Amino acid sequence: MDVNMGNVLGLIFANMHDTAVGDLTKNRTMGSILFGGRYRLIDFPLSNMVNSGISEVGVITKSNYQSLLDHLGSAREWDLSRKKGGLYILPPFGNVESKLYRGRIEALYGAMSFIKHSMADYVVLSDCDVVTNMDFKPIVSQHISSGADITIVAHTGVYSSEDIKQSTVVNTDGDGNVKSVLIQPDISGTCTASLNIFVMSKKFLIDMISDSIARGNVSFEKDILQAKCSELDIKVYEYSDYFSKITSVASYFKANQELLKPENARRLYLPKRSIYTKVSDNAPVKYDLDSCVKNSLIADGCVIEGEVENSILFRGVKVGKGAKVKDCVLMQGTVVGNNSEITYLITDKNVNIGVNHILTSAPSYPMYIGKGASV
Repeated sequence: MDVNMGNVLGLIFANMHDTAVGDLTKNRTMGSILFGGRYRLIDFPLSNMVNSGISEVGVITKSNYQSLLDHLGSAREWDLSRKKGGLYILPPFGNVESKLYRGRIEALYGAMSFIKHSMADYVVLSDCDVVTNMDFKPIVSQHISSGADITIVAHTGVYSSEDIKQSTVVNTDGDGNVKSVLIQPDISGTCTASLNIFVMSKKFLIDMISDSIARGNVSFEKDILQAKCSELDIKVYEYSDYFSKITSVASYFKANQELLKPENARRLYLPKRSIYTKVSDNAPVKYDLDSCVKNSLIADGCVIEGEVENSILFRGVKVGKGAKVKDCVLMQGTVVGNNSEITYLITDKNVNIGVNHILTSAPSYPMYIGKGASV
């Protein structure tokens, strides 16, 4: 089925799941978290929408969104700096009755005026906790042809109890119809977990928001998907391409490390569907003659004088002489002093690790050092 994606509105929730990665979101939104050496998490859903032909996107914010505004800027990098359509930043107080939202429904209610003024007939909702390169065209096509009220993008696989505790699990029949919904269940094994991406018509969305607000409902998952599962026609779109879901600091570390495997990087960074981000004109990486780098992602502007192995280094990181960095994620501006050794470490921006220090932790629970800290 040929779909006009110019008739689709994109809505991205920048702050959903902030509490799941509380250390990383003290000074920023979920969407602003740095990832993969040069990106922010919001780059992935935003690029997916642009690559799918969606030209009108609203980003729903809540708090700590200054870094998000700095990153998105005029949205020129995503070709969304337009007179018609383009990118809109939607603050939490979208109308005189709205307040700091407690759930997805109240967040949508705050953006009601923007949604109503859109000329689109369909809406794609997405959070910023899934790193993937997704084409929305077949998803919207399936939604329209099936006549469903809501289409949930989900993946069936084997999950640990820790991963599934932060997810919504759907049970379906053989035709992809949702029969029941479990919210953050304490289970493990094979199940179908939502990727927090939903498709519905704009009319259905507006009616749902209005009815839910009148009834005092705030949670889309609990009050709509779960409570009205038997009343609504809810279907699943089974997603089988590469993705990483960020549900904790440990899963954030693991998702970054997975990019060091070439097969994963090739499935995420596709030539015909690029992931766009804010351009920073830094100098190329400077490698000292005595430096040694193995299986790592090194962003521009870095200075490497020591050893780096199995690590992701963001822009402007400096590794001193004799220093050893192994299995780490070092964010922008981190400095590792001479002769220091660090293993299984996540540093936020502008962290300074002094000389002759040894810092190590476990891969299942990597150590995190906050923004601007000195060790």
